[in-house]
Amino acid sequence: MGTQGTGIQRVAVVGGGQMGGGVAELTAKAGLPTVVKEISPEAAERSRAGIQKSLDRGLERGKLDEAAHAAALGNLTFTTDFADLADCDLVVEAVIESFDLKAEIFRALDEVIVSPDAVLATNTSSIPIIDIAMATGRPEQVIGLHFFNPAPVMKLVEVIPSVRTDEAVTTAVTAFATDVLDKVVVAAKDRAGFVVNMLLVPYLNAAMRMYADGHATAADIDNGMKLGAAHPMGPLELSDMIGLDTMMLVAETLFAEYGDDFYLPPPLLRRMVAAGHLGRKTGRGFYDYS
Repeated sequence: MGTQGTGIQRVAVVGGGQMGGGVAELTAKAGLPTVVKEISPEAAERSRAGIQKSLDRGLERGKLDEAAHAAALGNLTFTTDFADLADCDLVVEAVIESFDLKAEIFRALDEVIVSPDAVLATNTSSIPIIDIAMATGRPEQVIGLHFFNPAPVMKLVEVIPSVRTDEAVTTAVTAFATDVLDKVVVAAKDRAGFVVNMLLVPYLNAAMRMYADGHATAADIDNGMKLGAAHPMGPLELSDMIGLDTMMLVAETLFAEYGDDFYLPPPLLRRMVAAGHLGRKTGRGFYDYS
């Protein structure tokens, strides 16, 4: 897989957590120099360690050979300075689902990215792309590029142009996702939640309400959907994997856009987030992972 034809030779990822780290791993394995921007040296080190652990696991399982493992690690650098992203052709923002934070990042990127042809992409799960794009002076270069967790494994990406996105940007990003990253692309309209989360969030919310109302145990709800509907994961364990804080933010964005009650975060979800029970990443959500 080569990068010819996409114009993308150097990639930056802003936010090196669960999603951003996965995206950086993907681009590094695809042979692209990739710089990960984090908020502190400690966060950068956590990101580096997380990506290395994932690459080490791939080596142990025979999915990577020694040369590919070493090459991927060699393609990665980490920084806390936006200026180190100046010469990148593609920037993927992958921070938490907060419009204010994303807009602040895109304003900073607009100031430091040198090439007027560079693509500024957001991995938002739900926020309309045009809202983020208009934080910059180059909305034609802004696009949604929504990966799914875990990014190195999940085959799907949503590509979401806004009404201001240049058609050439959409074409290049679609080609990059398919030809370079070996993903399957869903072309989505710029509406909150795009394709997958517009369908997924009401389903996950309904499972939480069913559990909160005492209709069934978490295990029975999940087993019902795994064994009765052939889902690979049940809705509550999937919510735990996504992160309950992320789930709440996405649901709030969808409810704000559409006003339909089935997008409204259930009270139980709000209480769990307030308690710090965010799912796998904190060791406790609908299940205990400690």
